[in-house]
Amino acid sequence: MLGLIYIILCFALGAGITLFCFPNLMQYGKLTYRGKEINLSPAFVCIPAWFLFGAVPTTWLTYLLGYLFRDRRHPLYPANLIVMPLIAFIASLLLSLAFRRRNVKDDEPADDAPKGLKKLFGGITTGETVLFAFVTALCTFLMFWTFFYINGRYYVGWTVMSDFSPHIGMIRSFAVGNNFPTQYSHFAGEDIRYHFMFQFFVGNLNYLGMRLDLAFNIPSVLCLIMVYALLYFYAVKLSGKRAIGVITTLLFTFRSSRAFFDFAGTIPKKTGLLKGLLDNYTFIGTTQHEDWGLWNLNVYCNQRHLALGFCVVLFLLIYFTQFLFEGTARCAKEADERLYQFLQENPEETLLPGERAEYCVKASLFRKDGWYQPGTTAIVACGLLLGLSSFFNGACVIGCLSVLFIMAFASDNRLSFALTAAITVVLSSLSANFFIDGKAIAPKYQFGFLAEQQTLVSVIKYLIALLGVLPFALLASMLFIKWTEKYLTFAFVAPIIVAFTLSLTPDIAVNHKYIMLGVMLINIPVASLVCRLWDFRGAFARVLCCFLVTCLIITGLYDFTLVVKKNAQVSGYTSYISDESAICRFVMEHSDSHDIWLTSWYSLNDFVLGGAMLYFGWPYYAWSAGYDTNGREPSVYAMYTAETPEELRALVEQYGIRYIVVDTDVRLREEFVVNEQNIINTFGLVFNDGETWIFDTRIDAGAWIEDEEGEK
Repeated sequence: MLGLIYIILCFALGAGITLFCFPNLMQYGKLTYRGKEINLSPAFVCIPAWFLFGAVPTTWLTYLLGYLFRDRRHPLYPANLIVMPLIAFIASLLLSLAFRRRNVKDDEPADDAPKGLKKLFGGITTGETVLFAFVTALCTFLMFWTFFYINGRYYVGWTVMSDFSPHIGMIRSFAVGNNFPTQYSHFAGEDIRYHFMFQFFVGNLNYLGMRLDLAFNIPSVLCLIMVYALLYFYAVKLSGKRAIGVITTLLFTFRSSRAFFDFAGTIPKKTGLLKGLLDNYTFIGTTQHEDWGLWNLNVYCNQRHLALGFCVVLFLLIYFTQFLFEGTARCAKEADERLYQFLQENPEETLLPGERAEYCVKASLFRKDGWYQPGTTAIVACGLLLGLSSFFNGACVIGCLSVLFIMAFASDNRLSFALTAAITVVLSSLSANFFIDGKAIAPKYQFGFLAEQQTLVSVIKYLIALLGVLPFALLASMLFIKWTEKYLTFAFVAPIIVAFTLSLTPDIAVNHKYIMLGVMLINIPVASLVCRLWDFRGAFARVLCCFLVTCLIITGLYDFTLVVKKNAQVSGYTSYISDESAICRFVMEHSDSHDIWLTSWYSLNDFVLGGAMLYFGWPYYAWSAGYDTNGREPSVYAMYTAETPEELRALVEQYGIRYIVVDTDVRLREEFVVNEQNIINTFGLVFNDGETWIFDTRIDAGAWIEDEEGEK
């Protein structure tokens, strides 16, 4: 119940902030960026904004208070005790001020709740109701199909086990531990370089009594639905057509790729296409790591924090795009007026091709509107939101800045872009310095992403294999859209350019987030092309339209069936963990997040669920986050193979180990042979279930821990 109240308070705070900082937010859906009336429901933009502007600062406030109480066994108790009443008070104050300011300005009585809800959801069409009923069902199904709870067990889908290991480890380190100062759960003993704030938000909900699957799934469902809402809103506001918004959400759901056609071509004729497709349980695609499900809906199930990051990007683009359209329209108008005046005064002169463009550039660079417009409250709010999001999803922050950077050149109110970027950089730097020892990121030029060769030809081949007909459809769409939309599309491509030119982490594969962000945005002009083909009404054009849509979504549709099949419990593709297991209970009852565990290369098990801080968990997670796994790995071998008690004690003290685990995984390691007898002769055995032995390095061999009832 407290967890649900916490979420409601986040919405309330966000409503207060947005009503105060964006007083016209309820009107955003009335007109397109070109002034055409569309009357979109405010709910599509307001509800996501309320959550973002509420959840992000509330999570940070809770974390910082937890940090202040870090010496307590349960620092989240006083943190929430302060935060929840404080947020309720601030939300009430901001809502009161916002409504009072609006009513004084409008000289109208305040709306009652029913009228307010009617305004919020007013304008939603039957088609939009059907669309978002489907979206809600899809998002709920995906999250609860890949992670659910039955009879005391948490079932984790096969396709999400990879990222769920560090995610659940971090979540539980806050929910049942006291991970302040924060360490990475799979590389304990050092700083935190992983963007973990969404996991902290979930961990706090779990601490407040919300069951783990609900604490993880409910925010994940909300955020993914809000991505759809903001993307739909943005597409319609750009285009003026609801159909383009619908098609954009369709293209977002089911990715474009050549993978389906490549895979179909490998199925033997004697097997048959249908049987070959039905019998397959592997993600398809010829590019590197497509077998991970790196590009389909599984990403949003696996990387639950990604949807919140996309929401932040979409909201900022919805806000800042108005300046681009205002800037291009104003400059074009001023240029036309100047040219008309020039021709009137010099009728014998002829215009050179570039003169209009020259006037436009001058109108942009040398006019006050090109650089500054009154009103900084909303700009500061945008900067704070983006800056505070860096440890929710850093890639989305970088991707958003890359799009805004391109947009700013042709926009009015250019200083607002600079102010937003400055606030973002300052907050990101401060948070990185707070959490990370040394540099947060070490960007370096690396051309090609995952293409076979670092050449332009190889990159083009890679993009065609990865995206299928999408690049060609994008180029075709450029023939039909106006100059401002063309320029905006170029800005949409900026994150993809970042992905193919920069490496910010040791694992270049994590750049896939930039490509997914860029593809999500360029789906808007592609959807516009689809609608234009359909509007031609000729039989050929409509057949071509249907063929294009089929090519664009067929791989994603098939990917969706694979997500369903690979995570089906009945097929044996799902594992489980239990917080009622003896191991999990022992970890929760006898250790906290300051205790470091020497274990095998664990991925996801009851130790992780219990919140154990692993000295050396599965190395890929820590390596991809920038930790020196190669440097730490030998110390694991040294401790497990130590020949004398003195040697083992010295190593344990050096590396800060509290518990040593010896189990089947350790005994069967190929990299070393554990000297189990030396560990038995050195430290006290505190847990033994017949297979797993846990030794406490603070207790000498032969000693035992007494439980709360005094039994040995």
